[in-house]
Amino acid sequence: MATATTSKTAAKATPAAAVTESAATLTVSSRPAYLVAGVDESTGEETWSNRFRYLPGHPRQVRFDAKAGQFNINGTVPLGNSLSFIPLAWRVFQDDILNMGRKLWAELFFADDKGAVCAVLFHGYSVENLYRLIEPLFYDDLTLADVTVKVTAEKKQTTKDGKTATYYIAQFSYEAADAAEVAARRDFARDFPIWRAETYTGAADIRIQHGYTVPTQDDPTSPAAAEPLALPQAA
Repeated sequence: MATATTSKTAAKATPAAAVTESAATLTVSSRPAYLVAGVDESTGEETWSNRFRYLPGHPRQVRFDAKAGQFNINGTVPLGNSLSFIPLAWRVFQDDILNMGRKLWAELFFADDKGAVCAVLFHGYSVENLYRLIEPLFYDDLTLADVTVKVTAEKKQTTKDGKTATYYIAQFSYEAADAAEVAARRDFARDFPIWRAETYTGAADIRIQHGYTVPTQDDPTSPAAAEPLALPQAA
C-alpha cells in the first residue's frame, strides 16, 4: 500500500500531523473520508488534509457536571445542558479512575463542530440510560457510530432526612445522521488510536466497546514513545 492515509500502520506513524497527499497518489476508493481537498500553492497540485484535530491519547476533555446539569470543557468553558454528536468510539467499563473509586463508566469520543476530538465520561444512572439507547439501535442493526446522539441533562430530586437534594442524570436520544459524516468518523477511528491516557489503567472490566484502541508498546503514539507528538493540524 503506497500512501500513509490508506495504511493503519503508516497513519499511526504520523497521527498528530495533517495527512497531506498528492492527488495523483489517491483514488476515490482508497481515500479516507476524513480527508478534505486543498491546493498546494507552490505547485498547484491538489492535496488532501485531515479535517479532524487530535492529539492521540489526549482528546479535549468535555465534562458533565451532574450537580449543575451542565456540560463544559475542562471545567471552564460552558457548553450548555445538552450535547449532540456522532460518536467516533466508546466503551462501557468498570474501573478505578480519576481517584473516584471503582465505578461503572461510559466513555464516549466524538469530534466537535470545530473538528476537535473530545471525550466525555458518564457514570451511575447515566450509564444505564446509555444502555437503553444502545439496545434499540442493536435491534435495528445500528450502533452509536451510525447516528447523531443527543445527551440532555435531566433534573432529579431525592429526599433524605427531610431535606431535598437536586442532581442531574444524562438522558440519551438519537436521530438519523448524515452518511458522509458517519463515513468520515468511521475511517478516522479505523486509522487512529482513539483513547484517553488519563482514564486508561489496563485493569478495566470491559462491558462493551467500539472503535476504542490503545496503542501497543512499540507504536509511536504509545505513552512509551521517545519523542513528543507535535500538535495536529486541521484543514
